[in-house]
Amino acid sequence: MLAFVGILAFGIWLGTTSAVHKDQLIDHLSRVTSISGNSMPTFVWGLILLMLFYGQLGWFPPGRLSLDADQYVHTARFHMYTGLMTVDAVLNRQWWILWDALKHLVLPVATLTYYLTAILVRITRSSMLDTLRTDYVRTALAKGLAQRVVVDKHARRNALIPVITLGSLLFVGLLSGVVITETVFNYPGIGRWGVGASQQLDIPAVTGFALIFAGLLVIGNLCADVLYALVDPRIRLQ
Repeated sequence: MLAFVGILAFGIWLGTTSAVHKDQLIDHLSRVTSISGNSMPTFVWGLILLMLFYGQLGWFPPGRLSLDADQYVHTARFHMYTGLMTVDAVLNRQWWILWDALKHLVLPVATLTYYLTAILVRITRSSMLDTLRTDYVRTALAKGLAQRVVVDKHARRNALIPVITLGSLLFVGLLSGVVITETVFNYPGIGRWGVGASQQLDIPAVTGFALIFAGLLVIGNLCADVLYALVDPRIRLQ
């Protein structure tokens, strides 16, 4: 969830900026960043971050919690309300647990954000370039509207249709498990749980995992359809 917010924010902003400033410095930098990010596997990027920020600086350790925090959450003084460590830390008012959990989330979130933002930037840039060439955008600019108004109110809104489609697929993929990233950072996520269940031939667990993924896919497509109607009034009229 944390990675998805960053992916949408950086992907849409950088893709839009790159299209508006086509063939300028920011455009070249965003294309180099997106190509390199999409070309580098997540385990390579994750290992680089681990070597730099944990091996050299000792800032962001792998795992879910440090030893002291993990021992505390398994005592009677800490209640597991949701199973989400950051949320449960807030509900228990244990702010040091929250800080510890967030430190362990920084590198996995950064890895997923960098890798998947690269894909969204390329799609957003391509869609924005097609929209900026349309007649109604040129007419709005010819009437004297500010470029920022034209981009924000007219061009970007109509360019979001393919972005919403890709965003729904990324959302489902992130929630259904990112087993490579979880393995690199030793994070106990649903992806590693599904792989472990399949290796142990746990048929009920594998079936449950498949049902969860199917349900998330339906929810993701439903959300995408609703967002289509919100973004494009023509879809509502149809």
